Amino acid sequence: MSAELILLVDDEPSIIQLARMYFEREGFRVQDISDGESALEAAAKQRPALIVLDVMLPKLDGFEVCRKLRASGDQTPIIMLTARDEDIDKILGLELGADDYLTKPFNPRELIARVKAILRRGDNKKQADGKTVHRGDLTIDPVTREARLASRTLDLRTQEFDLLLTLAEQPSRVFTREQLLQLAWGFDFYGQTRTVDVHIAHLRKKLNGGNVKIETVTGVGYKLITEHATRNT
Repeated sequence: MSAELILLVDDEPSIIQLARMYFEREGFRVQDISDGESALEAAAKQRPALIVLDVMLPKLDGFEVCRKLRASGDQTPIIMLTARDEDIDKILGLELGADDYLTKPFNPRELIARVKAILRRGDNKKQADGKTVHRGDLTIDPVTREARLASRTLDLRTQEFDLLLTLAEQPSRVFTREQLLQLAWGFDFYGQTRTVDVHIAHLRKKLNGGNVKIETVTGVGYKLITEHATRNT
């Protein structure tokens, strides 16, 4: 992963300085940008390996930068930074297309861990063993990275697919948030774990109408269960 370029988009000099120091220590190259319009230009010209994108930016905010990149077909991984909890659902919504987020203030070691995990995932695409997984009316093909609920193809983002596959490979096993971060995200540093909860919430909406559910085990984590057709429909 050495010498890969990170586009760091933030208008706070202290965050730029701290993040740059950690990235360069890990062998990454960094280009820092302080406004949204310049970020779009740099993304097109520099073709970075990953973009760290603040929500609150001059000229064009991070939401618009992300939307414009995805609308243009640019699939460069994006980690968004936000100072407000209420922005998280927007960031992880399908209409936006960000890969992950961190809320400020954040531990720079966690930022590095998330960047490395996303780039590793891009390198090997979590090949698994290639066996199709069947759970109730849910079918997951790890090779084509396609998930179907009965006859409907699920529109899943990369991280949603990896999370669903992790849960489906061991049905009824209860996973803690930390275990899911390790297995589905590939993180080796555990800080903010709410990203798991938000991804689970999005997956639940997409699994609506099927007999496969993600159940919360209070105080522990999550598991995938199949509801047998004994309920009224």
